[in-house]
Amino acid sequence: MRLGLRHAMPSVELTIDTPAAAVWDVITDLTAWPEWGPSVTGAQLDTPGGLEAGARGKVWTPVGVPLPFTITEFVEGRAWAWRVAGVPATRHEVIPRGEERCVLSFGVPLWAPAYLTIMAIALPRIEKLALARA
Repeated sequence: MRLGLRHAMPSVELTIDTPAAAVWDVITDLTAWPEWGPSVTGAQLDTPGGLEAGARGKVWTPVGVPLPFTITEFVEGRAWAWRVAGVPATRHEVIPRGEERCVLSFGVPLWAPAYLTIMAIALPRIEKLALARA
């Protein structure tokens, strides 16, 4: 696991020995978010379909509070970012490294570097789920 700066955001990254598509599948599957996200117990979109730029929904926290979210950036197969309760939140990026390997990078706002700890917990969970899907 590496700490760094990507897209002007503090980031934590993990190289995963599985195809990028499997990792992308995990991080865009809202039903899987509670399995890998320590601060998420549920998520749903307001309208049917998948993640895309402008999509809106709700994410539930461990204390049961639903917070509205909006997808602010979306590049199919590569990256997505969001605002939660109107506040800029995390950015998720999958960087292919050949056919069977990729880097998963999570960026956090400059004002929230402590959240990198939560992201560091999520990375190996995503790796495990992606390996099972590959």
